[in-house]
Amino acid sequence: MKLERTETFGPALRAEPEFREPSPEELDVTVVVLLETGRMDAQAICREYEPPLRKLGLTYEFLFVNGSGEAGLGEAMRESIHERGSVRLLEAGQAVGESTVLRLSVEHSRGRIILTLPPTLRVAPEALPEMIRRIEEGSDVAVARRWPRRGSWVNRVQAEVATWLLNLLTGSRFHDMTCRVSAIRRSVLAEIPLYGSHFRFLPVIAQREGFRVIEVPVEPHPEGGHTRVYRPGVYLGWVIDILGIFFLLRFTYRPLRFFGSLGALFGLMGGGILVVLVIQRFFGGQDLADRPMLLLGVLLVTLGIQAVALGLIGEIVVHFQASRGSTYRLHRSR
Repeated sequence: MKLERTETFGPALRAEPEFREPSPEELDVTVVVLLETGRMDAQAICREYEPPLRKLGLTYEFLFVNGSGEAGLGEAMRESIHERGSVRLLEAGQAVGESTVLRLSVEHSRGRIILTLPPTLRVAPEALPEMIRRIEEGSDVAVARRWPRRGSWVNRVQAEVATWLLNLLTGSRFHDMTCRVSAIRRSVLAEIPLYGSHFRFLPVIAQREGFRVIEVPVEPHPEGGHTRVYRPGVYLGWVIDILGIFFLLRFTYRPLRFFGSLGALFGLMGGGILVVLVIQRFFGGQDLADRPMLLLGVLLVTLGIQAVALGLIGEIVVHFQASRGSTYRLHRSR
C-alpha cells in the first residue's frame, strides 16, 4: 500500500504551509476512517474495503484521521501500511472531537463522495458499493443499517436503547445509529453544521437540514461482534448528547416554546404556593415570616420570569438570523 505524505496539524489544527488543498473533483470516493485511542490495523481496513471499490472501477483514496492526540498511533499506522493503493494519514496535534476530525477530513479529501468508517470492521465489504449506488441515484446521505444484527447481546441492547431514545426525542425513524458507516456527498457534508459529539447524529441533522437521507440494510461484518462495554461516564455522555440534539432540533428556531413552557411551569408553581400562603395568612391567621415556602414560591416565580425573558431574547436573535437567509431547502423534481 503506497503511503502518500503525512500531514500533521498543530494545536491550531492548521496544515503545514506546503500542503496544497486537493480539488474535490480529482477522485470519486474518499474513505475516511476516524481513528480512536489505541492501536488498529490499517492494513486490515484497506484489505477488506478496497477490493469492492476497485471492482466498481472508481478512483478512490483511504484517508485515516487521527484525532486522539496519541503520538504512537500514527507510527503504528505507518508500520502497518504496505504497497496496495492510495492512503493518506492526517493527525491532529491534540485531542479533538469526532466532528472536528470529520471537518478536517472534508477539507483535505479529494473525493466527491465521502465514505465514513469506524476503526473497527462493522459492515461487510459489499455494503460500500450499495451505499455508493444509493448516492449516485440521488440520495444525499446513505446510512448503513446492520441487518440482521449478530454478535453480542450486550452490543445489541445498548445500541437499540440509544437508537430508541434518539428516535423518541427527535421523531426520526432510524434503526442503527451506532453503526457510524455512511456515504455522503462531499458538498452536502460541507454544509451540515457539526460540532462536539454531533457526528454520531449526522443522519438526523442532515434530515433536519432538508437533505435526502436513506437507510440502507447491509450485512454486518463477521468479525464485528466483539462485546463493547464502556465506562458509566460514556453512557451518561450519550444521554447528554441525545438531550442536546433534541433541544437543537426542536427549539433552535423556536426557543420561546421551550423557555416559555419552562417559565410558565415555574411561574404557576410559585404563584400557586404564594396564593396558598396569602390565603392562610388572611383567613387562617398564620404568619409568613417563618415560612420557608414563601422563599420557595418567590424563587419559582423569579425563575419563571427569567426563563421567559431568556426565550424572548432567543426569539429576537432567531428573528434577525432568519432575515439573512432561508432555513429550508428545495429539491428539483427530475
